Parts: sequence; structure tokens; C-alpha cells
Amino acid sequence: MKKLLTAEEVKARFEREGRTFTEWANEHGFKPYAVHRVLSGTVKCRRGESHNIAVALGLKDGVIREDRRHA
Repeated sequence: MKKLLTAEEVKARFEREGRTFTEWANEHGFKPYAVHRVLSGTVKCRRGESHNIAVALGLKDGVIREDRRHA
């Protein structure tokens, strides 16, 4: 199992790469405001789009459900 990242580690990675959350969101088919909410901790990421974002960012172990990608 791969090491899960913290939100701070993900933010630091984005800063090292010189990319924005919005760029990442658009590249991965997520809503930019939803990525911001996941990284700020305002949602619990238990299901739906926030779950998928957390898994894609490496914050959470799980499976990305394509049928729920934009739910």
C-alpha cells in the first residue's frame, strides 16, 4: 500500500511543481472549488466527488468511481 499524503504535503507538492489547484482539477476532470474544499478540510471526503478527489490526490486510500466522478 502506498503512503498516504497529508493536505499540507499535497499543497507543498503543488508549490514545488509551480501548479495551481485549478490546473490540476481541470486536468483530472474535477471542479476546482471542490478540490479547494478537499484540501482545506471543509468536506469529509466520504463519497462522491470529494472522495474521488481525495483518492486521486493521494490523501485517501480507495477506489475512484467513474460513475460518481461529477456527482
